[in-house]
Amino acid sequence: MKKQTVAVVALAFAGAASAQEVVKIGHASGVTGPVAYFGKDDENGARMAVEALNARGVVIGGKKVRFELVAEDDAADPKQATAVAQKLVDARVNAVVGHETSGTTIPASKIYHDAGIPQISPASTSPKYTQQGFNTAFRVVANDIQLGRALGGYAVKGLGARRVAVVDDRTAYGQGLVTEFSKGLQQQGATIVAKEFTNDKATDFSAILTKIRAANPDLVFFGGMSAVAGPMLRQMKQLGMNVKMMGGDGICSDEIFKLSGGTMTDGQVVCAEAGGVEEAGKPALDNFRAAYKKRFGVDVQIIAPYSYDAVMAIAAAMVKAGSAAPAKYLPELANIRYKGVTGEIAFDQRGDIRDGTITLYTFKSGRRTVVAVTK
Repeated sequence: MKKQTVAVVALAFAGAASAQEVVKIGHASGVTGPVAYFGKDDENGARMAVEALNARGVVIGGKKVRFELVAEDDAADPKQATAVAQKLVDARVNAVVGHETSGTTIPASKIYHDAGIPQISPASTSPKYTQQGFNTAFRVVANDIQLGRALGGYAVKGLGARRVAVVDDRTAYGQGLVTEFSKGLQQQGATIVAKEFTNDKATDFSAILTKIRAANPDLVFFGGMSAVAGPMLRQMKQLGMNVKMMGGDGICSDEIFKLSGGTMTDGQVVCAEAGGVEEAGKPALDNFRAAYKKRFGVDVQIIAPYSYDAVMAIAAAMVKAGSAAPAKYLPELANIRYKGVTGEIAFDQRGDIRDGTITLYTFKSGRRTVVAVTK
């Protein structure tokens, strides 16, 4: 009987040791809903990183660990995002990569902060996210201030726009982007001739487009996602509005051509990715894209390289700290300098990426084509 008791106790300790060797990386994005193609891209990038880390055999504090991705679907909905955040906290994840949109990232970030869990968003661009003063909040892409300045400058200098109409989808992302773009545009001496808004689930834009057409703009700037921008382009065509559309990374997907019903013409849409690499970094990013397609059978949308780098930066901070405990590796994450596939990952005092890169694109034959890379 005594031997049996010893054996049971030994097994219990073995199980506890095994549990300690698992490092849980929480992930949250909208893998269902109107922008599920972005959400799945986001999740796939994080999954690739976890698989790469496990293949490598990472040692933290002298102990070999196994990374586990705990993926949740927030459906790009702010209310669901807070429920997902609490679920990840309750699961005792060691870190979180997510969320995907500013509208989901901002409310979720307080829950992670209160629990002391570091969070890196691979896609959220609203300045408000890192202006809350949460030492657990980071991002690996440029914010809307940088994005808006770049888009405003290119609208005037690159496209020759002087009269611009702006439309936002009333989300944190859309409103923030339009606000910063408008500042950048007006600094260049252009005029905003119409301001309209819709919502992120709208399908009929006839009323606002009729008002915009009457204002005779050179360019329509849309703050929102391609799920709305595509149908808007189709209705612009129906109304005889042969003007260009500009937007942020929310419309920077090849899906926009399909969503426009094939009505989008070459060069009609210009968008900006809050990221990208300069010439020296292209081989690493190209290799990642090839590996991604081999693994998942589809092309990268836009977010996957950033979620991949977010996981890798977290792992590097854990290794440097010798611990996967959030309180112990958080200081190392705040000061990390990690060379990723999207460039160097390093954060400023707020948690924003240092020297964030902006990539401008247009579309030809329904496919994204790089126009310029800037900082």
